[in-house]
Amino acid sequence: MKIALMDSGIGLLAAAAAVRGLRPDADLVLSSDPDGMPWGPRTPEGVTERALAVARAAAAHAPDALIVACNTATVHALPALRAELEPAIPVIGTVPAIKPAARLGGPVAIWATPATTGSPYQRDLIGRFAGSVAVTEVPCPGLADAVDHADDTAVERAVAAAAARTPRDTRAVVLGCTHYELVAERIRAALGLPVVLHGSAGAVAAQTLRRIGAAPDPGATASGTLTVLHSGREGTLSDAALRYAEGRLLQPVTTVH
Repeated sequence: MKIALMDSGIGLLAAAAAVRGLRPDADLVLSSDPDGMPWGPRTPEGVTERALAVARAAAAHAPDALIVACNTATVHALPALRAELEPAIPVIGTVPAIKPAARLGGPVAIWATPATTGSPYQRDLIGRFAGSVAVTEVPCPGLADAVDHADDTAVERAVAAAAARTPRDTRAVVLGCTHYELVAERIRAALGLPVVLHGSAGAVAAQTLRRIGAAPDPGATASGTLTVLHSGREGTLSDAALRYAEGRLLQPVTTVH
């Protein structure tokens, strides 16, 4: 079994770690775009162009499925990715966990990139799954980029700014960018509130296995290989990726060069 994941940067680590936890024997292909990141400031057409290039690089390794481990790419490029790759390669997008967060009854805050905040895509999800709940959309400029560079000072600054824009009565925070899951504990500490954080990595990993008819087997032998692609070039996990627990979790497996 081979699962590919794509993102502009290292936000895909959270979903990759979740897949590894469910199937330690799965081969992973991580396809990112250091040459073109960040994707957030790009136009929808620009995001789609970069996403297709990254997806094609991953598809060349013949995966059984491709996870679009990026909310911005899911918002703007998912139809184009599916049109090109399916049905040969199932494409699984990343949807902010608004539905489970709204089940708590609110108020809910959604932390996301400026490109995703206020988008018709996110507003549609809010209307469908949180129509009766108070929702605050919190843009987090610079946070994804800071996470990508493992810049602790910039992460703390961006997290503090977003926390200050989050209402004090918030009961649940949706992490609407995959990068944010890598600094979830820092977000929790900055909020200083008894809130529940909702990421997407676990749900996306489980949905991917369902799409290809594979059952979770966390007790399987950790035999899966790891292929890392940087804008189509094969390489290894970056130093920034290895600053995070999710990146280090992927290290013990065999790396393919």
